[in-house]
Amino acid sequence: MNMKRLFISLAIITIFSLFFVSCYYDNEEALYPTLSSACDTNNVTFSITIVTILNNNCYSCHSNTTAASQGNNIALQNYTDVVAQSAQITTSVKHTGSISPMPKNGGSISACSITQLDIWVRKGMLNN
Repeated sequence: MNMKRLFISLAIITIFSLFFVSCYYDNEEALYPTLSSACDTNNVTFSITIVTILNNNCYSCHSNTTAASQGNNIALQNYTDVVAQSAQITTSVKHTGSISPMPKNGGSISACSITQLDIWVRKGMLNN
């Protein structure tokens, strides 16, 4: 009878251990690896690509209405503001350098979005 209890106890401990040791990833590519092949790096434009990245990741704190209260007075809602902050944006989303990593208290934005930002900056930050 003691062996049966020991076996059941070990089984329960093993199940709970596996449940509590599971991994969590903030990164979209880690969760859905097949999506990474859909990254469009050929048609990177400000009006579609960059604004979409900012809308999905930045505007909750860095829109014109929230920048003063939540975004350290850094608004990124128009082309001129984004160009002026482009070096800080790319450094902060890559989580490199002395600039605060963004998004604040969140994971990293997708590798695709970082690549698209880099491409846009390298191609001269066109307002297209």
